[in-house]
Amino acid sequence: MVAFASAEEFLAQYDPQTLGCLVLDVAMPTLNGLELQNILAQTGSLLPIIFLTGTADIPKSVEAMKLGASDFLTKPVNDEDLLAAVRVAIEKNRVLRHEQAQLSEIQARLATLTPREREVLEHVVAGKLNKQIASDLGITEATVKMHRARVMTKMKVQGVADLVRLTEVCGIRGIVTSAPH
Repeated sequence: MVAFASAEEFLAQYDPQTLGCLVLDVAMPTLNGLELQNILAQTGSLLPIIFLTGTADIPKSVEAMKLGASDFLTKPVNDEDLLAAVRVAIEKNRVLRHEQAQLSEIQARLATLTPREREVLEHVVAGKLNKQIASDLGITEATVKMHRARVMTKMKVQGVADLVRLTEVCGIRGIVTSAPH
């Protein structure tokens, strides 16, 4: 656990790679907790935030939750409640970091594909047969098979189902319409 005298001090020492969570008071000098949350959200921070407040301020709690706050507790806070909220937030951070690492790995694999391999991948995940892909792309079926094999190797998958799962994580949807002949 590390304590900071201000939001500015935290930001000066903030390491996005550090696992954990933030426990912030809504009312802090200079930058308040919601302003710090907003700054972190703009940087893509994965750090969960637990807010503490001396008043049950519904609009502020709604704003904090909309920006992804892990919890919003009213002071005086029970130690057990705070520790439980911290445990949940740290687990949330661990899961988010794991998902982000997986996404980065998949994106790195996708980046190794040539433009033609990427086209073949999009047709494959749409469920098209090699013959249909060849027709759509104006290439031979043998060429489709070669590109398809390279895609499977580069993406480190054994089958189409695995390929579909990986591409869905990245938001890639297959090509569903055939090009005019």
